[in-house]
Amino acid sequence: MEFKDYYAVLGVPRDATAEQIKKAWRQLARKYHPDVSKEPDAAARMSEVNEANAVLSDPEKRAAYDALARGHRAGERFTPPPDWDAGFEFSGRGFDDGAGDFSDFFAELFGRMRRGASAHGAAGGGFGGFTRAGAAATGRGEDHHAKIVLDLEDAFRGATRQLQLRSPRLAPDGHVVVDERTLDVRIPAGVRAGQLIRLAGQGGPGQGGAPAGDLFLEVHFRPHPRFRIDGAALVAELPVAPWEAALGAVVPVTLPDGSSLKLRVPAGAQSGRTLSVRGKGLPGAGAGGAAGDLELVVQVVLPSAHDPRARRHYEAMASELADFDARAQAAADRTRDG
Repeated sequence: MEFKDYYAVLGVPRDATAEQIKKAWRQLARKYHPDVSKEPDAAARMSEVNEANAVLSDPEKRAAYDALARGHRAGERFTPPPDWDAGFEFSGRGFDDGAGDFSDFFAELFGRMRRGASAHGAAGGGFGGFTRAGAAATGRGEDHHAKIVLDLEDAFRGATRQLQLRSPRLAPDGHVVVDERTLDVRIPAGVRAGQLIRLAGQGGPGQGGAPAGDLFLEVHFRPHPRFRIDGAALVAELPVAPWEAALGAVVPVTLPDGSSLKLRVPAGAQSGRTLSVRGKGLPGAGAGGAAGDLELVVQVVLPSAHDPRARRHYEAMASELADFDARAQAAADRTRDG
């Protein structure tokens, strides 16, 4: 995917005011609108101009784009870094509108955000959409949304974290400014990736004494050095010695909260086999929620042949088990397991 320089598309400086952006878009629209333009590529150029305007004329999109765009040039190969948009606070549903009308670059940055968010439960309260029915009529404040990135340990045992959020807005002089605020947020044990934590009254202000909207925090997790999350399940590799795999053993397993359990490895366990421990994944979310399972994938780790002791054993096995065919045995195991 190629990086798009929206400022270059509109021909405006990076510190352009909202009025300058609006003026540039109007001039280019008159030049490239397919109904009036004689340019051979008018439709494509008009789409580029509209896309650039959709980002730069929106303070929230523009602030997020500016933070991402530093150091990048138009046309270079580009992949957005993971969780680049975390910590930005957006009004309503975020910026998931219009993605299908523009480039893959736009869709990758903006179109995938908040899609289907209302299908997720909200930790600490029910949720059925960002803007509630009747909000405009009653003057109730608009709901806001932000993506947060947590450590796995926070979901495993619950925690209170101090989070910083950035809220873009248009200043009276036409420039985008970013306000920052810090919130102490309780992370409930068992919260899942994609779930929403609702903070009542922390969204947009109401009008005429009406209550403020709510703030919904969409949960994502940082990569963990040992575990990955699959729904409510925790998945990790389980390194075992060859004799533990061949003869069977009881081995310790440390969980994300520092506690440990003993796991029996059955005799004959091969690399790639998954051993499950029921109820030892993520805790149950909410009252009566079921805990996930712990899924451990066996990884047989061989002692290094650079160790003289290990080398003697390998040489003895090579001599005494000369008729062992590893490829044939693996094929037989696949047939049996299949």
